[in-house]
Amino acid sequence: MKKILALMGSPRINKNTDTLLDLMLKGAEDKGHEINKIYIFKEKISPCTGCNYCGKKGECIIKDDMVRIYDHFDNSDIFILASPLYFNTVNGITKNIIDRCQIYWSIKYQLGKEYKRNLNRKGIFLAVGGANYSHEHFSNVIPTIDLFFKAINAEYKGNYFVSGTDYTPIGVRKCIKDELYNIGYNIDNMENFYIHR
Repeated sequence: MKKILALMGSPRINKNTDTLLDLMLKGAEDKGHEINKIYIFKEKISPCTGCNYCGKKGECIIKDDMVRIYDHFDNSDIFILASPLYFNTVNGITKNIIDRCQIYWSIKYQLGKEYKRNLNRKGIFLAVGGANYSHEHFSNVIPTIDLFFKAINAEYKGNYFVSGTDYTPIGVRKCIKDELYNIGYNIDNMENFYIHR
């Protein structure tokens, strides 16, 4: 059994991003994995101020809800980050979480310490876009997610992107439901994947 940290980045509960994430989590839950799902918009997370305290002390100077979330980062095996696209990247509340993970980069590269945790951690990114564009409108966000997963010592295993959700919501797309469930069910041994629907 693996510990999964699922970060839901949309402020809209039970809408496309949340539904996308839940379909994957249902498969993982049925397989017996332990799931911690966090609705980012419900947390008090201040933006990173670039003070470099973490580069000197190895911890964040800001004491807000990230303190508890850092514990999840430190003790999870699989990370699923789900965000809607805003201007072809993650939205602001999701980016706050990513920026506050500067602490892990600082521990490893400024302080020269090993950020413990096993090397078998995995990261998956889910995103929805309302427009009917090609997969290219997701391409701008991939480098950011890649660096995010590297910072937390997770292998970036896959992307699941869905376009056109303003016209056809996730909830009515049967093939997406089945596919996400299967990915979730097999999440602990998934090969690398890039899926765009």
